[in-house]
Amino acid sequence: MRPSASSFAARLAAVRDLTYDVRQIDLALVGPPELRFIAGQFVSFEIERPGSRIPATRPYSIASSPIDSKSVQLLFNRVPGGPGSEYLFSLQPGDVTALKGPFGSFTLRDSARDILFVATGNGIAPIRSMLRALTESGSKRRITLFWGLRSERDLYYQDELNCLRERLPRFSFVTTLSQPTNQWQGSIGYVTPLVETHVTSVENLEVFLCGNGGMIRDVRDVLRSKGLCPIRVEQYYR
Repeated sequence: MRPSASSFAARLAAVRDLTYDVRQIDLALVGPPELRFIAGQFVSFEIERPGSRIPATRPYSIASSPIDSKSVQLLFNRVPGGPGSEYLFSLQPGDVTALKGPFGSFTLRDSARDILFVATGNGIAPIRSMLRALTESGSKRRITLFWGLRSERDLYYQDELNCLRERLPRFSFVTTLSQPTNQWQGSIGYVTPLVETHVTSVENLEVFLCGNGGMIRDVRDVLRSKGLCPIRVEQYYR
């Protein structure tokens, strides 16, 4: 059964700066004390705007596992002038905020299909939640992640993904950089060529795409050229 959306008060419990412009925050639920959600869902904030009677509504995917319903982790970029970004970056440990949720259908289904996750930037947030849920359930599905970032200073969660790979024997991931330095030893370029090269068949595949619209469009076109399979999409805007 899909959890129904509600309003919550939450206290900022911890702040973790992952890169120069990416932050993870931990919110402890105050009232009601639990937020039950499905991995991949999101919550939203209504943010007051000077000079406007209508607040700005901003959604953020939950990046943590649904096994802990008493807190949620959110991941976001700092966007100068962005109402949601500026508001969340202004919160200090101990501050209480209001949020609504959970929302969204970008979630795992009960299936035996192989899983392909493709993300750009902080589109990794709902996928991280799904990977944690799959790990905790002892999933035996074959799981692949292609994650596109810009350069080395944009890297984060790499150690965590390596730990998940040890716990999920059929999980593999590639982080590719579009503008790396000469010292980078990993994959170079965008995620679309990785999909084109490594996905040879979609017959037994379920796909989750999360990130910018250009990536979603291009990867979806590549996959459709190979056949039909479920493709689930969550577009992120900076």
